[in-house]
Amino acid sequence: MTRPDGKGLTDEERYDQGMAVRRAVLSDAHVDRATANQTPLSADFQDLITRYAWGDIWSRPGLDRRSRSVAVLSSLIAHGHHEELAMHLRAALRNGLTVDEIREVILQSAIYSGVPAANTAFRIANEVLSDDA
Repeated sequence: MTRPDGKGLTDEERYDQGMAVRRAVLSDAHVDRATANQTPLSADFQDLITRYAWGDIWSRPGLDRRSRSVAVLSSLIAHGHHEELAMHLRAALRNGLTVDEIREVILQSAIYSGVPAANTAFRIANEVLSDDA
């Protein structure tokens, strides 16, 4: 990422930008919990994901947040990262995906990632969407 003057962002600027995007996508409550649960062992990792995942990748102009959410949901389902799926289902709703669109993403994943992966994703989505209803 670059600043308007064409120079690259500093680590601090990427962190600040990443934290703003992370809070907008995941919610203040989620980020506050992650920050509160940070330990000396995990501090560098939290800094890394804030700067790179959120400050660099999620902040790029090439895809809107809805599209990024579709990509993330698909990838999490495909790789079986169930511990992250619930969080990103909530983020997808915040990013404007509808329940019908989330259903379609999971159905699409059944074809390309396997029926068992989609079955688990539907179970998690049912829990998340009933919690948020």
